[in-house]
Amino acid sequence: MDKLISLQQVHKTYKIKGGLVRALNGVDFEVEQGEFVALVGPSGSGKSTLINMITGIDRPTDGEVHVAGQRLTHMNEDQVAGWRGKNVGVVFQFFQLLPSLTVVENVIMPMTYAGTYKNGRRERAMELLDLVDLADIADKYPSQISGGQQQRAAIARALANDPPLIVGDEPTGNLDSVSSGLMFSLFEDLVAQGKTMVMVTHDKDLAGKAPRIQEVRDGRLLGGAEINRRLVGNGAGR
Repeated sequence: MDKLISLQQVHKTYKIKGGLVRALNGVDFEVEQGEFVALVGPSGSGKSTLINMITGIDRPTDGEVHVAGQRLTHMNEDQVAGWRGKNVGVVFQFFQLLPSLTVVENVIMPMTYAGTYKNGRRERAMELLDLVDLADIADKYPSQISGGQQQRAAIARALANDPPLIVGDEPTGNLDSVSSGLMFSLFEDLVAQGKTMVMVTHDKDLAGKAPRIQEVRDGRLLGGAEINRRLVGNGAGR
C-alpha cells in the first residue's frame, strides 16, 4: 500500500514567555492509504500539534512532512490552503457549522472555496447528506438540529471535495455514547470505501475499536509494546 502520510524527524518548538516548549520531539509517523489510526494520549502530549502538522495548519521547526503526495514543508501558506481544501477533510469536536447557513449551505461551502463541482454543488451536497441520513433536514439551520445531527453534517462537509484523508479532532467529544458509536461506524464505512482516517480521541472504548492505535506522550510516539502496557494499565487516552 502507498503511504499517504509520512512525517520524518519532525520537531516543533514554541516560544513562550520564559522559555521554550517542545511540543513534538523527533516524530516519525507513517500512515498508509486506507488505514484507520486512533491517536491517544493525555492533554498536552502533542496530539493536536501532530494533527496540525498533518493538515498543514502548522509547520514544523525541523523535519519533513509529506501528505497526499505533497511536501508541505516546501509550500507557502496559500499553496497549503489550496492543497488542504481538496485533500483533507477535518471533523472538529465543536462541529463549527456556520449558524447563518443552512445545513446544505454548510456542506456546499468547501466546494465554493475550492472551486469544485461548479455545476452541481447542491446535488453533491445532497448526496453527502443522504449518506449521513440528513437529507430531510438539509434546509434547517444548525440551531434547529441535535448535536449528533450537527456532527453528521460536519462529516458531510468534510467529504465535500472527496478528500483522500479525513482527520477527526475529538469528533465524538461532545456526543453521547450512542451518537459516538454511530459516528465511529460511519468512519469505518468511509475507510472501507478507501478513505484514510486519523482520529484523535480520549474515548478508550472507541480507540480500542480502531485497527491501529498510536499513543503520543511527551511529544513523541510510543512503540507497540509501550502502548500495550499503558492501555492495559490505564485505558487508552486517559
